[in-house]
Amino acid sequence: MEQVSTSIGHGQAPKRRYDNTVPDRFPGFFNCDLRCPSASYPVNSRVHDLHGLWRRERSRARASTGSRAPACPRKGRGSCARRGTPRCARQGDLPDLDDKVQLTLPAGLTADRVAARIDPDAKLLVLAIDGHPRKAYPLTGTSTLVVGAHQLALRAGDRSELAKLLVAGNVTVSKAKRDRDGDGLADPLDILIGAKKAALNADAYTEGYVTIKFPMGDVPRDIGVCTDVVIRAVRNAGLDLQKALNDDIKRAKRAYPMIKSHANPHIDQRRVKTILPYFVRNWEHHTIALDDPSDPLRPGDIVFMDTFPSKSGPDHIGIVSDTLGESGHPMIINNWTVGTVTAEMDLLAFVPLTHRFRLPE
Repeated sequence: MEQVSTSIGHGQAPKRRYDNTVPDRFPGFFNCDLRCPSASYPVNSRVHDLHGLWRRERSRARASTGSRAPACPRKGRGSCARRGTPRCARQGDLPDLDDKVQLTLPAGLTADRVAARIDPDAKLLVLAIDGHPRKAYPLTGTSTLVVGAHQLALRAGDRSELAKLLVAGNVTVSKAKRDRDGDGLADPLDILIGAKKAALNADAYTEGYVTIKFPMGDVPRDIGVCTDVVIRAVRNAGLDLQKALNDDIKRAKRAYPMIKSHANPHIDQRRVKTILPYFVRNWEHHTIALDDPSDPLRPGDIVFMDTFPSKSGPDHIGIVSDTLGESGHPMIINNWTVGTVTAEMDLLAFVPLTHRFRLPE
């Protein structure tokens, strides 16, 4: 969610009033500040129970972190607070969580949709689905899988997963076309992994202006807003969004009418509307349609969302996951609002997209 205050601590968001003029698909969408789910909005079967959504995400946070998530401020039980978790030495890309990331392949996946790329230097096999990098497998295991002329040293579980997908014709030896950090992973896959680590980290949604270093600055890893999820995820691919935005503002000040004087690296990249021109100018544009077979949503895509239909423009941002929700749409890795933590949420059935971007491979 977008940063709404430039003062230290918790800012006060402008009041949001339920607007009866919003499109019919969004009746009773919100009736509260800061997108905090409220039980007072009109009930409609076509709209998710947002207060129930908040409760489910709080339960998910407790289950994944073993601790209590912050209480919903609408319930009068306090608000998000910094928990004092030590900072990671490599701020943003959370290397201590690398081994905990689990990526999933679509059910019923067949070999005709798959291509595999072996990177001998990185000791990785990277699997692509429909041309998009999707999962990496270390080639340091003890179970051998022979595919044509290639002998792959895989972990036992990986061998079992790949045996039915790899054939001699869909395995090549090559480098990633675009690999900013030189780890053998194409940038879109690196972003997905970074987003997954952000969800595992489960930082509490916490507003407030924070003075951070430049470049490679980040707030403490136990707090963040929606933009911090993206900042940390793209940093996993070797892209410092803080510096990239700052440089772009200096190159094209007129593209950023919200910047009245000069760039501020402490806050600019943490505001949804401020980073939108950067993505428009520098990333691949993709359709916001959820059902376009010629341009489907891909894991690692950056999506801007409009959670206030009566107010034009995006106000929230997240990253497309590799996991499908109950709606049948991909989950969105995001930090939703005060009282939640970074998590995968099933948002696309009821929150419209305004923009979708992809870092080119």
